[in-house]
Amino acid sequence: MKSKKIFILGMARSGYAAAKLLAKDNQVIITDQKEQEASLVEELKNMGVEVVITQDPCSLLNETYDYMIKNPGIKYNHPAVEKARELNIKVINEMEVAYFYLNKKAKVIGITGSNGKTTTTTLIYNMLKKEHKNTFLGGNIGIPFSQFVLDVKEGDYVVLEISDHQLCDMDEFKTNISVLTNIYPVHLDFHDSFERYKKTKKKIFAHHTSTELAIINQDNEEAMNLTRDIPSKKEFFSKEKKTDAYLKDNAIYYRDEKVIECKEILLQGEHNYENIMAAILAVKECGVSNRTIKSVLKTFKGVEHRLEYVTTINKVEYYNDSKATNTESTKIALKSFEKDTYLLLGGLDRGHSFEDLTPCMNHVVYVACYGETKNRIKEYCSKLNIVCEVFETLKEATQSCMEKARENSVVLLSPACASWDQYACFEDRGDEFKRVVLEGKHHEL
Repeated sequence: MKSKKIFILGMARSGYAAAKLLAKDNQVIITDQKEQEASLVEELKNMGVEVVITQDPCSLLNETYDYMIKNPGIKYNHPAVEKARELNIKVINEMEVAYFYLNKKAKVIGITGSNGKTTTTTLIYNMLKKEHKNTFLGGNIGIPFSQFVLDVKEGDYVVLEISDHQLCDMDEFKTNISVLTNIYPVHLDFHDSFERYKKTKKKIFAHHTSTELAIINQDNEEAMNLTRDIPSKKEFFSKEKKTDAYLKDNAIYYRDEKVIECKEILLQGEHNYENIMAAILAVKECGVSNRTIKSVLKTFKGVEHRLEYVTTINKVEYYNDSKATNTESTKIALKSFEKDTYLLLGGLDRGHSFEDLTPCMNHVVYVACYGETKNRIKEYCSKLNIVCEVFETLKEATQSCMEKARENSVVLLSPACASWDQYACFEDRGDEFKRVVLEGKHHEL
């Protein structure tokens, strides 16, 4: 991409990385509604990038721009995006930009799905990295593709977690291996319908032929229906049926060969066995040995902010599941414990129902809710006769759980909501929870 005039809508990590990548050969303007870190702004300005903080990006747009690079969190019907399309300005995202610069003789593994994609992505990366030194990790996991794409050479591996928000604005992007962990009706506030969401997820298989591999969850009906007509070579994983990777007699098999006993795996839970089987299929395609796979699975503790064990205080276990931004993720977390659970719920109000949680609330003895959804959560808990208290902040809610929790119980942050009403990202939310818990532990000592 050279000698183009480019409008970047939204800075954050991805916009900043795209601007740096493009600055050398293009005329770039980047806009955001919020003030940005001064050192980053100064760095971009020194590279020739124009940085504009404005509530009205539309006023800056005109037909002279060749591309708009949209931050994944900005909805497709944002006024500036609609104006760009009216002006025939091509709308893409940071990952599509990076793909333009990618050495096409590298292998790209893309992972998407409603749940499990971060764990699956991390497992694939860890397994590949042990046998292939030149393996890169990025995407929705928090490392922009644009940040490292120029370092990728022929024969290298690139492992990318790709969200539905990122898949929206891709055109030429293509993987060698695509993993679809599952499909559930989430993020419907962003896509406006389940059909649009599914259609977006399907783009992970864009431009595939019979030489590219699709890895699909055979137990997930939506995933199976969605991929019925894709041309990819398909491999399946299942905890219920015998297929390419499957669960049998408390062990995981790959093509009828036992890879590992479940009791040897540090990361427990059937949902994690699904993630592990998906990862095994991906790395086996790249020639990774059982020895390496077992080595990773015996030591991998899990992903930060995804059912992350924090500490134990007075025989109460604390878990940070801040990445649970929808009810499906929270259901998985709740199914993981058979102890009395003190649950923290709340965050951005997307209008979604909490009723889906009901079958999994049998061990919940107390709910502390906060954020935009707090009053709706209170109403929901009242129907279930579960004690629920309302707080303005996560800190207050956490402190309440710490005061009330009894021995041999669990305090679980699994909010079932996005974090954006009070935090820049779910990582910040999880970090605050851990900070409050660990400060409380210090006071106990």
